[in-house]
Amino acid sequence: MSKSILRLLALSCCLSLPAAAAWQDDPFDTEALTPLRPSPRLAARVGEAPCATALPATPLTAIDAVDLALCNNPQTREVWAAARVQAALLGVAQSAWLPNLDGRLGASRNFADSGDYNQRNAALTLSWLLLDFGQRAASTENARQLLAAAAATQGAAVQSLFLAALQSYYNAQATRAAVASAGEAERSAQESFAAADARYKVGAGTPADSLQAQTALSQATLTRIRAEGEARNALGVLANIMGFAAQQPMVLAEFQSLSLDEDLQRDVAALIDAARARRSDLRAAEAQLKAAEANIDLARAQGRPTLSLSAGPTWQEVGGASSNGGSIGLTLNIPFFSGFETTYRVRSAEAQAELRAAQRDSLSSQIALDVWRAYQNLNTAGHSLRTTADLVASAEQSERVALGRYKAGVGTVLELLAAQSALASARLQRIQAALDWQVFRATLAQAMGTLDYTLLQPAEGRP
Repeated sequence: MSKSILRLLALSCCLSLPAAAAWQDDPFDTEALTPLRPSPRLAARVGEAPCATALPATPLTAIDAVDLALCNNPQTREVWAAARVQAALLGVAQSAWLPNLDGRLGASRNFADSGDYNQRNAALTLSWLLLDFGQRAASTENARQLLAAAAATQGAAVQSLFLAALQSYYNAQATRAAVASAGEAERSAQESFAAADARYKVGAGTPADSLQAQTALSQATLTRIRAEGEARNALGVLANIMGFAAQQPMVLAEFQSLSLDEDLQRDVAALIDAARARRSDLRAAEAQLKAAEANIDLARAQGRPTLSLSAGPTWQEVGGASSNGGSIGLTLNIPFFSGFETTYRVRSAEAQAELRAAQRDSLSSQIALDVWRAYQNLNTAGHSLRTTADLVASAEQSERVALGRYKAGVGTVLELLAAQSALASARLQRIQAALDWQVFRATLAQAMGTLDYTLLQPAEGRP
């Protein structure tokens, strides 16, 4: 066998091995086009430690909750893996521009009337597609746009997970505050019952007053028990979104005083325009549309001629006689008729592009609605938060006056119980308003496509 052919065949075999060289793992450097793995680093925070897999030793803050969710939630791994799939498919599309080098070795034992003989052959073939009227260009553009869509989809998924983690954390804080409020209401009911029972024992009160106070105390205890159950459920939801088991024990950090220092009177139209420019899911829809348009060009080009070059040496030995040869040539492939396959491929691709365009327009309209709703909800929550502060203050004063009047013997137990019920309701409304403000603040940032760690830098409010 020709030594040159053997060397070429050995080289071609080595090139096909997965670990032949480091550059062969990613020769087109598609990994550099893949977005970063979702982690706290996506928020451009400098000097942060790598992803954490366990709860911090200190009480859990909102930033800790988001960090753990981005690090441990399977959704982040899923979208990152999907982006890597598209990056690899881009490499597949780019490989079509390069020639193919194939080696073939064969050996056989032939039997005939004239005698038996051995036959061996070897060949090395270089094939290169020289002209395809846009097939490779369209395929590469389609893969590039799908990669852009996957990267943008990852960004949108990270924003959604960021918001979900914040909502779970704020809800856990709100339910904890509700437990504290229910405990205060229970203590007030206990004090009222003690006062009513004391008046009854000295003959200054009636049995009805004592029974009504006892009923109010039992109701307050039941409310506190239910609030504790809701708080435990909220912690379970928070643990789940952070990638832990629902029974994972945790301690939440104390909220600082709430500060409404944001200007809520902003131009909604400008917010909507900014959201459309920033939203990752809209960029993904745009990329999907461009990929579909590239697919139209690909479908059309698949019905056009192709010109290929092939060349390579051959060697053959039959019955001890060997011969060397080779070939070089051009192949023009002209698809005259394919049963209208190309026609319907083009029609399908055009319809797919129309579908992607409609989805893009629908999403653009939905973004405007998302921003409008989040903006109005945040405004409402801000005004409610200010009003409930006054409501709680007046209800506390009213409850103190009613309790003082009842102890002095000039008020009724009904007045006292009504004041205590109003105070408990005011506290719950205050907690709900604070929760709404925190959630809608994050929701507006997510609708704008700007939800990141900067939202958590100001003082976190405590209901």
